[in-house]
Amino acid sequence: MAGGGDVVVGKHVYGSLYGVKRELLDDEQLLRGLVAEAAREAGMKLVEVKSWKFGGRRGGVSVIALIVESHIALHTWVEYGYATLDVYTCGENSDPWKAFNHIVRALKPLRHTAHYIDRSSEPGH
Repeated sequence: MAGGGDVVVGKHVYGSLYGVKRELLDDEQLLRGLVAEAAREAGMKLVEVKSWKFGGRRGGVSVIALIVESHIALHTWVEYGYATLDVYTCGENSDPWKAFNHIVRALKPLRHTAHYIDRSSEPGH
């Protein structure tokens, strides 16, 4: 998506969540709803949400939201109380920090990391 007609405004927030309650990390429907809510709260246009639940050792849930602006990906490992979260948007009107923080607040990890990368294009290219 071009911002101002001459540059792609790319904003990428990602991180890890530690010490999340297992019942939250294993609840596929809850996680799907949470990702959809986060997209709306961040001003993103949700296209579709897909999810998969994996059993066994290192099992968990993966939720991928396709948004017009790019994607939100949440992956959980129930046995470890661990999740990774990736929110990437292109466009000036969406806020990946709002989506990221919405999910973190809902999952209440004991601690988490958060990183930001500017993934914008160069002017004129």
